[in-house]
Amino acid sequence: MIPNSFRTRFLLGFLACAGLLGYAFYVQFRLGIEPCNFCILQRIAFAALGAVFLVGGLIAPVSASARKWLVVLALIPAIAGAGVALRHVWVQYFPPPMAGCGSPMSFMLEMMPVQSVLRKVLTASGDCSNINWSFLGLTMPAWCALWFIGLGIWAIATGWSKSNRKFTARSLK
Repeated sequence: MIPNSFRTRFLLGFLACAGLLGYAFYVQFRLGIEPCNFCILQRIAFAALGAVFLVGGLIAPVSASARKWLVVLALIPAIAGAGVALRHVWVQYFPPPMAGCGSPMSFMLEMMPVQSVLRKVLTASGDCSNINWSFLGLTMPAWCALWFIGLGIWAIATGWSKSNRKFTARSLK
């Protein structure tokens, strides 16, 4: 059964993002699989999406326009994260000829402007093409892409739900 309130739906979105980030840290620190630059960008996108879900769940605006703005804000990291994840899948299936993913992101951010770092990360190489983890035949970035798409759809369904409009109409009386 899908919950009816905007607050509950957005808080469930936050819990999903927190769980995904928690699992990413488990894979890194307990299973010993180091994240590549693409993985770091996907984590940032999940954190941003989770933050939007948390803010939306905590404030649970009554007006339909405010809810729609929260949905738009949630779609920004969802679409960006899906794009990075799909690019990561592409690199895994069609690895570049040279090995080596490059310098750690923290070092690159100290040495280059953000635009150059993003350009370098999105043209990844080597280690970013390694497949260290898979489940049901899909790699971790493929699962991340599915989660980003699913959470984006969840946000849209929450913002344009008829039950939210009924709730809003009742609360204004």
